[in-house]
This record gives sequence, C-alpha cells and structure tokens, in this order.
Amino acid sequence: MRKWRSAWCDWATGIAVLVALLLTPLLAPFPAFAGGLDRAGLERLFPAPLVVGERDGHIPVWPILKQEAGSYEVFAYAFETIDFARIPGFGGTAPNLLIALGPDGTFRDARVLSHHEPVFLEGLGSEPLFAFVEQYVGLSAKQPIRVGRPNARASGAAPATTVDGISMATASTRVVNETMLAASLAVAREKLGFGGAQLGLRVEARPEGDPLPLAALERRGWVTVWRPSQREADAAFAGTGLDDPEAGEPDAPFAALTIAYLNVPPIGRTVLGEAAFARLMREIGPGGHAVMVVSTGRWNPLPEAFVLGSVPERLTVQQGGLTVNLRDAAWERGDLAPGLPAGPWTILRIAPEAGFDPASPWTLAMKVTRERGQIFPDKVSRDLSTEYRLPPELFLREIPEAGPGWTEAWRARAGELGIIAAALGLLVPVLVRQRGLVAREDAFSAFRLGFLAFTLGVVGWYAQAQLSIVTLVGVTRALVQTGDLGFLLYDPPSLLIWAFVLVTLVVWGRGTFCGWLCPFGALQELAAWLARPLRLRQITVPPRLDRALRGVKYGALAAILLSAALASPLADSVAEVEPFKTAITLYFVRSLPFLGYAAGLILLNLFLYKGFCRYLCPLGASLALAGRLRLLDWIPRRAECGSPCQLCRVRCRYGAIEPSGRIDYAECFQCMECVTIIHDPHQCVPQVLAQKRGRRAARRPVAAE
Repeated sequence: MRKWRSAWCDWATGIAVLVALLLTPLLAPFPAFAGGLDRAGLERLFPAPLVVGERDGHIPVWPILKQEAGSYEVFAYAFETIDFARIPGFGGTAPNLLIALGPDGTFRDARVLSHHEPVFLEGLGSEPLFAFVEQYVGLSAKQPIRVGRPNARASGAAPATTVDGISMATASTRVVNETMLAASLAVAREKLGFGGAQLGLRVEARPEGDPLPLAALERRGWVTVWRPSQREADAAFAGTGLDDPEAGEPDAPFAALTIAYLNVPPIGRTVLGEAAFARLMREIGPGGHAVMVVSTGRWNPLPEAFVLGSVPERLTVQQGGLTVNLRDAAWERGDLAPGLPAGPWTILRIAPEAGFDPASPWTLAMKVTRERGQIFPDKVSRDLSTEYRLPPELFLREIPEAGPGWTEAWRARAGELGIIAAALGLLVPVLVRQRGLVAREDAFSAFRLGFLAFTLGVVGWYAQAQLSIVTLVGVTRALVQTGDLGFLLYDPPSLLIWAFVLVTLVVWGRGTFCGWLCPFGALQELAAWLARPLRLRQITVPPRLDRALRGVKYGALAAILLSAALASPLADSVAEVEPFKTAITLYFVRSLPFLGYAAGLILLNLFLYKGFCRYLCPLGASLALAGRLRLLDWIPRRAECGSPCQLCRVRCRYGAIEPSGRIDYAECFQCMECVTIIHDPHQCVPQVLAQKRGRRAARRPVAAE
C-alpha cells in the first residue's frame, strides 16, 4: 500500500506540473511591448541646446533638433528598439534600447533602457552591457556591424565595424547587436532612404564583354527608351482638377528618357567609350553602381537649374518597394556615343551600402508637378515610372557575409560545435554497447572520469554550454509574449546539446544529461572522486524523507515556470536555486552569497552524493517529467535482482534502485555502475553463486517495467 501511494504521489506531482505549464500561457496576460519614453523623458536624455520635436505620426520616432544658422535641423531620430525589433534575449523578453540615429545613418547615441539577460542580472552586472552598447556611438548603420572577441578593437586586430564582445555573454551580445541593427534599419528605411532588405549584398557586372552597337543594345533591352504619353501623364492627375496647360495630343510623347545601366561592360563601353568607362568604374569603386538617364521631349526631369553632384529632385530609383539612395556623379558633360539623344543627361551614382541589386528588376520614377494659382499656388506631384531589368547572367552575385544575426554565431563557433559533436558521437556507442566498454570496470571508470572532465572543462567553462532552467524560463516567456524562439539560435553549443538531450530523453530518460553532460553535475562528481581518500562518512537519508525531498525540485520547477508565464520578475530570483551561473558561467567570480551557496552545494555533495541534483535541481525535474516518455527500459535485470540480491541497490549512490530491484528511471543518472555489475561474473552475485555451484546462471531478458 505504501509503495502504491508513493508511485501515485510521484505521478500526481508530475501531472500537476505539466497541467500548470500547459494552462499558464492561456491565463497569462499578453503584455503590450511598446516604448514607454515620452517627451519629458526624452528631454532629460537630450537636454538643451538640443530640442525634442514632435513625434512622427506614422512610426514611433522622435526627431531631435539642433539649431544651425538660425534654423532647426534634424540632429538625430530617437526611438526605442522594442517598437521595431522584438528579438527575445535569454530571459525570454526582448532588450529595449534607446537609439539616436543621425541623418547620415550614424549612431549619435545608444543606451540600454531595460533587459532581462540572465548573465547580467545578479551576475556580471549591467555595467558591461552598458559599455558594450556605447561602442556603437560613431558607427554607421549603413555597414554590417559584428560582435568580435573581447578587446578585439583595442588590439587593432578587428575591422572598424567590429565591436568588442563580452566574455561569458557571447550569445546575449549577439542578440543585442541584432536588435540594434534590425531596429535601426527599420527606421532608416522610413526616414533616411536606406536599409533595404538587401543591405550588404554585392552584385557586380561580369568584367568581360566587348562594346556592342547601340541598336543591338536597344534590341536586347539593355538600353531602353521610355516614352510616357500625354494620356499617361493626365491619368496620373485624374481627380485633382489640375490640367497641363501645354498638353499636346493624348498619344504624343510627354517625355522621352533613355536609360542605361553602365556597369555592364558592353553597355558602358558603348555609351562612354573605353577610357571614360574605366575611369567611371574607378570613381564609383567596388560595389558601386552607375545609371545614365538622357532626357528629350517636352518635359525634362533635369531642369536648367540642376546642380552637378546633387540629388535629383525629379528622378528616383526604387527596388522592392524602397527608394534607393542616389546622387549625380558630377561627371563632366561631353559627347556621348553616336545614336544617343543630344538632350540633357545625368549619371546617377548608387553607393554600395544601398543594397541595390542590378540583377533584379528595378524602376525609374520621375516626379511631375502641376500647380494652380499665382501667389500661393496649389501644387500636386505624381510619379510616373517604368521598369528596367537586365539578364541575371550578366552579373556575379556575392552572398552577403552578414545574414541573420545567429548565422554569425554558428560560423564563429564551428570549432566548438565540431568538438562537442565528436564527443557526443563517441558517447552514444559506449552507452549502447553494454557488453563493450561498460562491462570492463576499470576501463569504463577511466572513460567516465575523462568524459566528465571534458564536460566540465570544454562543454561548461570553455564553450559555456551549461543547460539551465533559465533557458526554459526564456522559452516560457517567449511563448507567452512573442511566440519567437529565435534567441535559442544565438547559442549554438547549447542548442546542439539541447537537441541531443531531447533525443536521448525519448530513448533513455533524463540520465544522459544529468549523468554525462551537465557541467555542474560533473563538477560535483569530480569533487567527490578527489575527496575519496578522505573517506568521508556519507549521510543516509531515511526513505520517507528521501521521497519528500525529491518532490522539492518539482515544486521549484513549477514556481519558476509559473512566475515566468505570469511575467513576474520572481522567476529570475527563484531560478537562482541553480548554482550553474555562479560555478560555470561566471567561473565562481561573483558576490559572496552566491559564491557561498555554490561552494556549499559542492561541499554537501561530499557527504550527500549529488544532493542538489537529486533534491533541488529544477532542470532535472523537467527532464525527469519529460523522461517518462522514454521508449526503453534499457537497464538489464535478472530474476534474482531485489530478491534476494541487493548489491546494485546498495551500490547505487543516487537511490534509483528500489528494494524490489525495479529501476526508478526518473532518478537514474545513467552512471552505468549497475550495468557493469550485472555483466561482471566476478561481481554479479547470481553469477558468482552459479560458478560456485558449477553451473552458469541464465540471464533474464530485459522486460518493460
């Protein structure tokens, strides 16, 4: 009866926690993540002589004005990143930063308003994060900014577009970097005219190609002549009541524009000549683009007052729904190729950072303005546009180095991923082939100690891949608040181990992680091994108290995840029941209370083997619950196990074997010691007795429990 009640309590606890986790997302309110700064708050951050203008009516951006030559000009556009880029950090919520972006795309100011990154909360402190963000001041959002290693800029080994990372916070800094760039480019698209989705793209014309006759270029569509009619122009102004006083016949050309993309050698060499083409390519530089527009006809987009080197007011280039930054190349006016019109012309220069893709269709638009009245004329402008495209085979496409922010993390940590993947690949066959290395006690003990040392040193302290309840807190918050789990991609080693653990949970249960891949668990086990010569007396926990203490970790798990789902900051505090941040992430460099707690657990482990793992670990509780879905009862048993033989139960330091011989897989740490015993004819009591009786003991097949 007592055994039945114990099993029922374990299952009831597990079911209660699972139900709570399923229901809390439905009960938790969805927080409105909107920037909270008002004018008064911004005026404190941008005091006189700066002036905070009126908030934009379309997007949540505040212009910061500065008086120049008697008038106010825009000094920067201020905004909160939470309004434009909600990329969850490892606390499950997106960091919120204040950005002041200059009209030229330069970061004029950058500061942290709020964050929930676990490594900085009660860990490193927020000061390193503040200093990290300040590095962006003076950099340009037009260029891809990457996070380098700590002190990379100071050593002079990193490009100017690299900011120094923070040791022990690599993944968090990458999330912040991605947040800043994504939000800044979103604002830049609206306010500054750059920031297209193709930022960083390099598409260059193939260098080969001889000049072709102008007629051949026109037949191929490589040089186009656009002749919008008077009817098209009038249709654009339909409903405005504004007529063209100089209108001709409806089908007569309203304008005539000859358009040519000059970077392609057969086009540029034909239009400009060999020497002028070579000089133009040198001037615009790698990644730059040049488009020629020659105007004839009644309406001219290049008026007599047009200034060389300026931005044309009547001509724009658009691609993907975005306007591309361009300006006149200030090219001296001279003779063009025979056959081209003799009208006014311009070479529009497009900078590399504009993200312009000449291999994809784009449009040239001309702005036509009509007015009515004399003193205060009523002006209305409309755009007429035409599409221009060239065959993709004329170009060489260079894949942007900077894709989504998480791709850089995977490239940078490829070496660590390879080492960890190789170790996991070694571990699996060792655990699967029970009659191999596992059956040889001395060799297997040496392998286990070596692997635990690898887990602590490489997985934990070097790769910073200690799995933690903090990740589940972040997942819970993200599911409730944003539904975005992309933050997991910024920590590739941890994600690799999470994937491995989830697979092995289904096969073996929680033990693969808790017994082999948890750095803090490895630290406890290695500490106990080093203390063996001291012959410290172990604490024996009475069975009833043992069962009660094992339920504590489930209560801690429920409290942490319920707090996270309810958006309570209490989750971060309760999660400190884990000493992982102190002992692994921060290398024991932390304030005295946290240091004392972590050291106390390691000391307790010398008397109560892995007491934290067995009774307190909320992550272990979550894995134990998920481990109930395992497919195999993989530990072999004999008919004599439990009755009369109790050797494995006595040797099991985790208390995972019941007096009946049954394995409690929710408490098994997969140390494999009982497996070694059952395969060793010199240790397994039934085999020893059988040898004494002169017969071989028959092993009972593994059966589901």
